Amino acid sequence: MLLVNLGTPDEAEAGAVRRYLAEFLSDPRVVEIPRIAWLPLLHGVILRTRPQKSAHAYRMVWTEDGSPLAAITRRQALALEDAFGPGVIVDHAMRYGRPAIGDRLAALKAAGCERILVAPLYPQYCAATTATANDAAFAALAGMRWQPALRTLPPYHDDPAYIEALAASVRASVAALDFVPDAIMASFHGMPQRTLELGDPYHCHCRKTARLLSEALGRDLVVAFQSRFGRAKWLAPATDATLAALPGRGVKRIAVLTPGFAADCIETLEEIAIRGRETFLAAGGESFACLPCLNDSAGGIAMLRTMLARELEGWVAPA
Repeated sequence: MLLVNLGTPDEAEAGAVRRYLAEFLSDPRVVEIPRIAWLPLLHGVILRTRPQKSAHAYRMVWTEDGSPLAAITRRQALALEDAFGPGVIVDHAMRYGRPAIGDRLAALKAAGCERILVAPLYPQYCAATTATANDAAFAALAGMRWQPALRTLPPYHDDPAYIEALAASVRASVAALDFVPDAIMASFHGMPQRTLELGDPYHCHCRKTARLLSEALGRDLVVAFQSRFGRAKWLAPATDATLAALPGRGVKRIAVLTPGFAADCIETLEEIAIRGRETFLAAGGESFACLPCLNDSAGGIAMLRTMLARELEGWVAPA
């Protein structure tokens, strides 16, 4: 079994960030602009200016174990190590950066694995996340003469185990706050509006997750989309603009969760917990909380175990 998440630089410094962004932003699944127009802009402007700024953001959330995303994904794999009975190896990889998907698939095959479940940890399907992780796995297999059998984890945006784990996490996190939120926001990673128009189900998956979670919690959620990049129109409403507007509408205390992320990362810890807080308080807000992702919590691991065991049916006996 190979757990896959997006990726991260090896270090919180400009050179490492530049290498990471070069790989990430060169993926045609991520930036759907003709290569002839995009690559000169990427290498001539973006990779000359953005890495220093991004490195500063990474330094604000870096830990003793390195990148939060890498550390948490590693812990998720370790927590599942013995979850599926003898003979099932649980490993992890990153779509961009290290450990690379191709390297880990080769290592699993070398260890004797003839059946591999690739599990992109993206609840809501998007071509720029789920599909490109699968692309990398299929590309690695294309270079093998003797291929293992391969399965991939489908999106789980409406899986009862996922919704129940989210709801339990939100209830516990809100109960631990020293204030009662006037509103709870669900902030999903943004995508260009064009992806929706081209048929990508991501926006619909996010909306369904929010609706099911709202029903489970018994209260409406404010839904928004973060991490806009470039000048194109993105999915709306934008998280930063919404946070700036809410205090003027009487929402002075807010809790924000990020249900599209399986693990806390720069987008949750810096973009929401730091910059989102600043935006909300500067606009007149009084109390702000960024709720943790499921990460390697007991509830999060139980959810993964339930979903992944289902995908292994027919391959291994129930543990």
